[in-house]
Amino acid sequence: MKIVIPDWSTMDAEDMGFSAFSGSGEVVCCGSTRPEEAAARIGDADIVLVNKTPITRAVMAQCPNLKYIGLFATGYNNIDLEAATERGIVVSNAGTYSTQAVVQHTFALLFALAGDLPAYFRAVEDGAWERSKTFSYFPYPVHELAGKTFCVIGYGSIGQGTAKAAEAFGMRVLVHTRSVPEHCPYPLVSQEEAFRAADVLSLHCPLNAQTAHLIRQETLALMKPTAFLINTARGGIVDEAALAQALRTGKLAGAGLDVLEQEPMSPDTPLKGIPNCLITPHIAWSALETRQRLIGIVRDNLQAFLDGHPQNWVNRPKGV
Repeated sequence: MKIVIPDWSTMDAEDMGFSAFSGSGEVVCCGSTRPEEAAARIGDADIVLVNKTPITRAVMAQCPNLKYIGLFATGYNNIDLEAATERGIVVSNAGTYSTQAVVQHTFALLFALAGDLPAYFRAVEDGAWERSKTFSYFPYPVHELAGKTFCVIGYGSIGQGTAKAAEAFGMRVLVHTRSVPEHCPYPLVSQEEAFRAADVLSLHCPLNAQTAHLIRQETLALMKPTAFLINTARGGIVDEAALAQALRTGKLAGAGLDVLEQEPMSPDTPLKGIPNCLITPHIAWSALETRQRLIGIVRDNLQAFLDGHPQNWVNRPKGV
């Protein structure tokens, strides 16, 4: 059984190893793989364990032995699911590994926006507090979260976690989701109602044809000029040019983003350098504990497939 990991550098920070998979077969581990290299790197492998490398229809056609794709991720927009299903390839993701970390980072971004913390960090470093005539130096607005409306777009495990955290801070929680959850303690609202009501709009939905550029000029126009947008989901959900315009013209108070349309970040992104736009380099999922949990889930998913009862699969190939 040959196992290829094409982009281990997205997982490893010199604090982890891939020995967890060695007992399942011969492991070929590559630090990174460009899209045009994917077919050659995978070659005659039976199994691919992948994070962000695109596994397209063309790649699958050149890898005839491929039977299983295990994702080091929740999202699977880099996998051609239709092609995988047609070829009988099982695709499994790791749906709940990052909930705690992403909820934590969502609120880190929100706290930074609500308290204008970057401005205060700079003020201390620049000596402004030392020059203050009073004990407390607060020229930049600070806002309480209690009593504000927190709208969650997407109600999977992360959406549920952020909703609970927002409620703990005394916020009014509203939920918009395509599928009606069985047990949701919060009001379910339409997409338009979520945009109009939100003091904080937090994105936790997958990137697909329905959500691509969900945040665009028309939907941003529905939002309050005092509102904050948080995106820890996928960059493609946001039209960056439209968001940049809204932030620069005061139609939106601020944005906290951990993901962008192009990653690594392009120097040409229209969001670069906007003071009320806080950007982190896709790190919400990256805590050591989170990545250790992720490896455990991917290992268990792989073992379940090898044992003949796949779990956490996101497609249903015929005959499997």
